[in-house]
Amino acid sequence: MAKLITDQSLMDFVLKLGDEHPPIQMSSVDRQINNAELVKERFAGTIDYLARVELEVDRNVLELLTILPQASEVDTIFYQDVWSDQEMAHGYILDQLQTDLGMPSAEPFQTIPVRMKLLGALAHWEPIHDISRMLYYLTGASTERQAVLAYSSLTKELDQMGERAISETIIQPIKRQEPGHFAFYRMSAEKMVQDEVLKPWQVYVTRLLRSQSFTMVGVDYVNAYKAHFGGVLTELGMAEELEIYAKEIGRLEAKLLWANRNGMEFPPYFLKALRESIELYQSQGNFDRPNPHQWVF
Repeated sequence: MAKLITDQSLMDFVLKLGDEHPPIQMSSVDRQINNAELVKERFAGTIDYLARVELEVDRNVLELLTILPQASEVDTIFYQDVWSDQEMAHGYILDQLQTDLGMPSAEPFQTIPVRMKLLGALAHWEPIHDISRMLYYLTGASTERQAVLAYSSLTKELDQMGERAISETIIQPIKRQEPGHFAFYRMSAEKMVQDEVLKPWQVYVTRLLRSQSFTMVGVDYVNAYKAHFGGVLTELGMAEELEIYAKEIGRLEAKLLWANRNGMEFPPYFLKALRESIELYQSQGNFDRPNPHQWVF
């Protein structure tokens, strides 16, 4: 029998996570690069994408304040005192790597999508707030799985290139902090299912919203970012294994939100989003950084 997840066990986990994984210090980074031009040629798009996403923490916190106006104590401590400091440190370190490679600094996207503002306006009603919570946990879990897979692939490629300093003092330390974030989101979502927080109509609405609004991490409903994500998948050798990738990042959601309906291994919108990113990247051949002030729905 599975052990019950309680508010106290979640709080204990978050506090331990913060104690055991303080933000990575820039002073711990070995900035030696053996072949900067080759690293740029192979992974400029990936490093830029990862740096931008990690540096968008300030906007992410504002989004959470928007969609979770009644956030619980444990949620607040997690995202304000643990997650945000760790992620911002990741962003600073990756952005310094870009500078060391002779690349321009990342340009974080700071616009809160209108659809998120609309959800936040309704989230003062508790049933909608609970839907927002589940969406937050599912999005977080998917995001962290994507991060772990990206950092794992990048580590392998950098090691093969002999870029041990980048791999061992930047990418691997960042990667080690991501599974704890995933575990928090997973446990939080599992607790909602365990406690039967969502009524059938709320589950239906959550499924509908997730199906209609799902995007890959960092895409933010912007086509240029969607194409860039397709480039990341291509650079990391994942473009030919999209169904395997979709299963890796979507299996938890298939279980918790869809109860593995009809043998579902991952929700179909995961694979759809992946394919759209690849197709857009292939049609453009490259990416342009979009205007960070453009209107987003």
